[in-house]
Amino acid sequence: MPVRSLIIAGTHSGVGKTTCALGLMAALRRRGLVVQPFKVGPDFIDPGHHRAACGRVSRNLDTWMLRPETVRATFAAAAAGADVAVIEGVMGLFDGRGPDDARGSTADVARLLDVPVILIVDAAAVAGSVAAVVKGFSEFDAAVRVRGVVCNRVAGPRHYAYLEPAIRRHTGVVPLGWLPRRTEWAVPERHLGLTTAEDIPSAAAPWEGLGQSLGETVDVDRLLSLAAATSPDKTVRLDPPFRSPPSPVRRVAVARDAAFCFYYPENLELLQAAGGEVVPFSPLADAALPEATDLLYLGGGYPELRAPVLAANEPMRRSIRRFHQQGGTIYAECGGLMYVCRELVDASGTVYPMLDLLPARAVMQPRLAALGYVTLRTTRPTPLGPAGTAARGHEFHYSRLEGLRPLTFAAELEHGRGETRPDGLMAGNLLAGYAHLHFGSNPALATALLRV
Repeated sequence: MPVRSLIIAGTHSGVGKTTCALGLMAALRRRGLVVQPFKVGPDFIDPGHHRAACGRVSRNLDTWMLRPETVRATFAAAAAGADVAVIEGVMGLFDGRGPDDARGSTADVARLLDVPVILIVDAAAVAGSVAAVVKGFSEFDAAVRVRGVVCNRVAGPRHYAYLEPAIRRHTGVVPLGWLPRRTEWAVPERHLGLTTAEDIPSAAAPWEGLGQSLGETVDVDRLLSLAAATSPDKTVRLDPPFRSPPSPVRRVAVARDAAFCFYYPENLELLQAAGGEVVPFSPLADAALPEATDLLYLGGGYPELRAPVLAANEPMRRSIRRFHQQGGTIYAECGGLMYVCRELVDASGTVYPMLDLLPARAVMQPRLAALGYVTLRTTRPTPLGPAGTAARGHEFHYSRLEGLRPLTFAAELEHGRGETRPDGLMAGNLLAGYAHLHFGSNPALATALLRV
């Protein structure tokens, strides 16, 4: 069946895309519709809130990390069975990999999937000039169909009375209404962005009130009428498809709790398709790894905020050290890298013992240490495959590593413009690095990890 689809995009970062997207998702769900959420770009936090609001796993759509056919397939597989697909954009509508490279932008996804755009504009300090902004965005690229606009942070009905006529008179974009500035609708922020859904006791609760209120000032019926009907069952299928895994099945212990919660769902699904049995566990609360673990996957998250509890859980640390000493395979990304170090130094300077699998300490910094897309290429055989194995992903972290003795690197990260630096620390069958890799950029990674 056709699925109505639309993209919630913004003029810039911080304009209120996430608030508007979550409010719309909640409003549509209140109507009894099945809402499939998506997020443009490399993001783990927004999709967690999407899942809380919609009750369905949110998928990342990224035209730089993934091939166009993979993006289309991801959209098709996830949207099947939904009534409405709501895609939250990233940064400003046309912000991509670079000034001359639109890959990774919301606009690129809109063109690829031919989905109409609802533009979010910050109207806090503007009146009739809002029309110039909307007109510029709507006419910048004819292949990007900006169909409607919602004005955010509006002072009230009298303020909107200046905005709506200007938009209607000077543009071909439909003014759909407005949202007031409400502090209780903003998701709290911290150094890596928004607070995760795992840290909100009832993660769906904040969006229920917003979903109810949104319909009071936004014409949801008109907004839905602008959505395009697509038939995702006619698009390309995922490769590899979801199928019964081969035998023997290998057990994959995946750290899942408030300290480690950053995973692309496709990474876990590709591991399952390659023969892995994914078993979640908590380094914070559990005393040992799941029995018969073959592969340990330590994803990203906020270990620095949970360092006292991680350090105090000595039974779990002993269990993981024993697994490593016995030759078990460990793949650790970003937060996972910090956990496998000897020590973690938090923002206050307090030192906490970690797993001590690498002779290094992770030190939190007051400023961002790295941000952006990366291509990882191995320079020697690793659990990801032979030398020369490549995959795409991104970095986003405030910590840096201090080697306590010489470190062994097994890969390089390319940041573009020819810039590279070493990454991929090796110690036995442990591979740890700062890059969050999307296995969809190279599905062979999952098979390689299970064959070590």
